[in-house]
Amino acid sequence: MNVAVTGIGLVTPAGLTTQATWDGVCAGRSTAAEDPQLATLPVNISCRIPDYNPSQHCPYPRPWQYDRYCQLALTAAHEAVMDAELDPHTWDGDRVAVVVGSGLGGVTSLLTQHERLLHTGARSVSAMLMPQCLPNMAAGQIALRLAARGPVLATATACASGATAIGTALELLRSGACHTVIAGGTEAAIHPLAVAGFHQMGALSTRCTHPASSSRPFDAERDGFVFGEGAAILVLETAAAARARGRPGYALLTGYGASCDAHHAVAPDPTGAGAELAIHCALASDGATAREVDHVNAHGTSTRHNDAAEATLIHRLYPHGPSVTAPKGVTGHLLGAAGALEAALTALAVSHSRVPPIANLHTFDPALPPIDTVATTARNQNISLAVSHSFGFGGHNTALAFRPCDPLPLSPKGAF
Repeated sequence: MNVAVTGIGLVTPAGLTTQATWDGVCAGRSTAAEDPQLATLPVNISCRIPDYNPSQHCPYPRPWQYDRYCQLALTAAHEAVMDAELDPHTWDGDRVAVVVGSGLGGVTSLLTQHERLLHTGARSVSAMLMPQCLPNMAAGQIALRLAARGPVLATATACASGATAIGTALELLRSGACHTVIAGGTEAAIHPLAVAGFHQMGALSTRCTHPASSSRPFDAERDGFVFGEGAAILVLETAAAARARGRPGYALLTGYGASCDAHHAVAPDPTGAGAELAIHCALASDGATAREVDHVNAHGTSTRHNDAAEATLIHRLYPHGPSVTAPKGVTGHLLGAAGALEAALTALAVSHSRVPPIANLHTFDPALPPIDTVATTARNQNISLAVSHSFGFGGHNTALAFRPCDPLPLSPKGAF
């Protein structure tokens, strides 16, 4: 069964909407900047969403009751459903599912309320703390606001969480459990404690005097990722249902694969064997082989180890040289939302026949095996089969495969 991406909602450091994000990513504009909330830390840069105001941009009442990760998810979900031209007031909510991934959930609310507990006592802790911080609440709040009464799930596979959510959505649709799924990822965890923790393990870029050049996947001078935030939500339907209502979609989601490295808690398997297994599973789900892939959206974190392992994998698995992009040069690393954002961008690349460039890739690392990275400017390309890679701490690997949608047949009035 083919599944169509019929709606996309994005709230990212590159823009408050899908179009703004796509434009920013295609322009290769880095969004990293000094962050006043991190001023006392050794790493004081991040990729925050510009000018996001929950009262203005969250489409539901009383946005203060949600953690920021829920606010972003609700904003993105609203855009995605509107984009898909669906109406929650008229759809059969029993057949609508929601699957949303997050790596850290409402951690900033948890930490804020913990500070209140320490400084002013238990009675000052918000009664909203638990629904703010639980990792399932983004999915739950979306379901509540959109009257989705089918399966409502939260996925947590670290930085692969959003991609895992989309893969789970594909399986729900293929199983017949629902006819529409709202799926993706969300993260809003830019907090001094989280940033300090990632810095202590050596994962973050320390190029703080030139933040705009700090995130640089596959570049010879890369030194770590930049902490980001955002949400990416997709509307997925069976291709037959989408075509029946005259909405073919951006792309077809045709394959999903998952695996675990079983190698190290945070370091990727340098051979890429676990990731390769996930990719083979996704391609088998599609019915394709690796040699048919002509575009790869890489996980591309800008860390020494991840980029080396992934370049090795891409060179070995796709020796014919598909185009490779990695949006974290623009957006930073959205953690649990990263895989969903990259899935959305892959669907857009298929739809627009355009591959965004890797920001800040000035000199491809000569120590890495050669791959066809798109740098400097976007590349026009007709894409027949694209694969998006997502990896996460714990050794989680997720791969998603996308193909172009079949065009709708001309109506009798349009025939000539």
